[in-house]
Amino acid sequence: MRPVCRYPVGVVAAVLLCGVVLSCGCSSVATRRGFYDPIVADVRAEDYPAAVTKIEKAREDNKFTNKERFLYFLDAGLALHYAGNYQLSNEKLHAAEQAAEELFTKSVSRAAVSILLNDNALEYSGEDYEILYANLIKALNYLALGEFDDAFVEIRRANNKLALLEDKYAEAAREYQRGAEIDTAKTGIIYEPKHVRFYNDAFARYLSMHLYAADGKPDDARIDYDFLTEAFEAQPFVYNFAQPEASYHAGDKAILSVVALGGLGPRKEAFTLRLRTDKDIGLVQVLYTDSDGREAEYGHLPLPVKADYYFKFAIPRVESRPSDIGRICLLANGIEVGELRLLEDVAAVAEETFAAKKSLIYLRSVARAVAKGLVAHNMKNKADTGGLEGWLKKAAIDVATDVSENADLRSAQLLPGKIYVGDFALQPGVYDLAVEFYTPDGLLLSRDLFTGYNVTSSGLNFIEAISPR
Repeated sequence: MRPVCRYPVGVVAAVLLCGVVLSCGCSSVATRRGFYDPIVADVRAEDYPAAVTKIEKAREDNKFTNKERFLYFLDAGLALHYAGNYQLSNEKLHAAEQAAEELFTKSVSRAAVSILLNDNALEYSGEDYEILYANLIKALNYLALGEFDDAFVEIRRANNKLALLEDKYAEAAREYQRGAEIDTAKTGIIYEPKHVRFYNDAFARYLSMHLYAADGKPDDARIDYDFLTEAFEAQPFVYNFAQPEASYHAGDKAILSVVALGGLGPRKEAFTLRLRTDKDIGLVQVLYTDSDGREAEYGHLPLPVKADYYFKFAIPRVESRPSDIGRICLLANGIEVGELRLLEDVAAVAEETFAAKKSLIYLRSVARAVAKGLVAHNMKNKADTGGLEGWLKKAAIDVATDVSENADLRSAQLLPGKIYVGDFALQPGVYDLAVEFYTPDGLLLSRDLFTGYNVTSSGLNFIEAISPR
């Protein structure tokens, strides 16, 4: 007869707890985005209809849950825009905007009620940069449909939302503070959002400048041109490159305006931090590993902690994705007319507009880490019965605490990475146009053709090219 290894019931229970936590605990509080990989691959290959089909299939398979419906609407709208289905794209983007407005207050309220609730469990209401570009892509859709008044509406909505960001996060901070005062954790965190510095979007100004000029309102066009210039002069933390030339009149010639969407936009990635408390001096120190592999301080907060412990947690940060694009040029009837220049780096806009919310996420994460760390500390003291059983119980508590601290990495995957523009003076007439995208080494990546395009002496002459490479 084979020998049977027997353990106390408490040991078995602790082992089972570890297994359950490891097998299912992570999935409930971690961001799922692996299903995006084939969708992104289709977009990179410029097979936009296939990307649309895969997004709809993911929706049917519940890859986008109801609390992530904003992401479904936004990325579906973006894929449809790339595919040239402008009307349906606007329907999806409009639904995304409505979902963002509906879910933001709900998610803030739920977060304020319980400090222990992981952000991945909350409704995803979208980031401000995602909502901004939802409006601006809708404006491009309306331009393609020839509905200029509706394009104006979307541009104004984008500008208005930027103007309200400061108030938006001040109110969110007040809601978190009210929640902190009634929360049983009583961590003592003071919620103060980072100041919002970004208020003037260059791409929005560029579009409205040309719409005003096409509408026969040169004074209004000039005002928007001045706002565009101010965007670069007053916000170097976003526009840290030379302002491209922008023209809305050229004497006897006509202006052809070209917008190119290049690459794919930023994603959120996890930034791992470690929290260390000192109960004797009432201090919480937050540490990270720097680029040289050394431990460095990320920040510290004076808080009345009741125990000393060391705890890991993570917050999201915005990171750009690489692009192969080095040069973009316009050809008219086979002859190069000129190059497009960078107007907007979406990753820079994303990082800046995310800063205020990120500061609140950081404070809430620290408060949650302090509260959960104290709970874990007390549980481990009670579980320390000695021997293997006690050790396994404490290990199970550590595992359960760690896996519940995943950063919320939900974000749109199909936003453009950079926006390039060019305004070219041409004689009115019919042209075969091409926008060509090249690598920095001069290899042709892709080419968008616009055959028989009629450049007129009045109105808006506008084309949009796309290369997600």
